[in-house]
Amino acid sequence: MNKKELSEDILDYISKLALIELNEEEKEEFILQLEKILQYFKQLNDLNTDNVEPTRHPIDDLNNVFREDVAGESLSTEEALKNAKYSKDGYFKAPRVLKDKS
Repeated sequence: MNKKELSEDILDYISKLALIELNEEEKEEFILQLEKILQYFKQLNDLNTDNVEPTRHPIDDLNNVFREDVAGESLSTEEALKNAKYSKDGYFKAPRVLKDKS
């Protein structure tokens, strides 16, 4: 792959969406890795699948394997929160995920 298909602008956009800050060295490394991944997808696109039957699941005749949904005893709020690093007013407290648009 001679021509770069993944620009630094695209990587910046992806890392912003994922809320990941990358330094210049990491950006170069990720661009190379992601280009290799894209190259493998191109190889898959080139495969001849004309004689391959479409499947909805790799195991034929697999039925619902979920267990019976039976109500059971739940933890009390105190038990559920006793190992939480942060809690407030009977709830788990987590750091903010979304950042202000700036």
